[in-house]
Amino acid sequence: MAPHDLRRPFKRAAITDQQKRRELSLLRQAQNRREAQQQARCLASSILSLQSPVPESEPEQSDIELENASETEQESGALSKDLDVRRASKLRGPEARNWFARQLMLPEWMIDVPDRLSQDWYVFARPAGKRCFVVSSNGTTVSRQRNGSILHHFPSALPAGAKTRDGSGSAQSYCILDCIFHELDQTYYVIDIVCWNGYSLYDCTAEFRFYWLNSKLEESGACNPPSHYHKFRFTAVPVYNCDQSGLYAAYTGVMPYVKDGLLFYNKHAHYQTGNTPLVLVWKDEDCSQYVIDTDSKGEIPSQQQVVLELQDDRKLVTSDEPPVLFGCLDGDIIEK
Repeated sequence: MAPHDLRRPFKRAAITDQQKRRELSLLRQAQNRREAQQQARCLASSILSLQSPVPESEPEQSDIELENASETEQESGALSKDLDVRRASKLRGPEARNWFARQLMLPEWMIDVPDRLSQDWYVFARPAGKRCFVVSSNGTTVSRQRNGSILHHFPSALPAGAKTRDGSGSAQSYCILDCIFHELDQTYYVIDIVCWNGYSLYDCTAEFRFYWLNSKLEESGACNPPSHYHKFRFTAVPVYNCDQSGLYAAYTGVMPYVKDGLLFYNKHAHYQTGNTPLVLVWKDEDCSQYVIDTDSKGEIPSQQQVVLELQDDRKLVTSDEPPVLFGCLDGDIIEK
């Protein structure tokens, strides 16, 4: 065997595209956190430096006009930005549908085994059902599906989720949960938490969010059986460390719901809207009834769809590392 062949088994495996994107996502999270901390320090420093023991004179009329104009510009600029969570929890109609349709964190398909899988990842069996946001605010609770449309409008034991005799709570109190509605037992299975009692958890790690979810959901009474002020039951899904025993429990264990694959969460991942490589989904015939695509009636179409990458040399490949070659397009087809 040649010397270079002897060294080959000890070379580090190539980093996949999905692993690179996972590392970039974690780096962006850390950078955003540092920028937010720096902004807070600058704000505090500016406020302290602007303080003066000498009483200020009465502002002139021109100063008042400039200040009012500045406030008007700030308000118009704020309206052009995305609405914050507290205001979004009170939206109605098309505005609410458009906003909530863009807010869910969506997993990527697992195409490789992440680094440090047993140390840095959670795994749990995904319930089969309708993915939705559940929002409680102003004494009522609304669940919205992935397209933003309303699934249910009901009272609940979540913070500010029902108009009870002792009031519906503070106007600042609201709650947003990432759930899957399981129709067989009419239960909302909570897979993640975004806000709780007015406290935003977007920039918290999945490790903290899952801890907060399990402690607060039980305290609120949302896990209790349905009642007059609590129409649907909420239950947190069992989450496991992604080691051998955790994988076995999630994959083969008996759950109170129908399984639809496995979800893998990076423990350090913040809640990001849209697709993210820090949340992965795995499905096969042993852990999901929906391994292949079905139409709106639940029937298997005659043809399945696949997304391929067209390379510069006209080859059609997958995004695997190394890529799987499916074919090659003629130059005439590309020109058309």
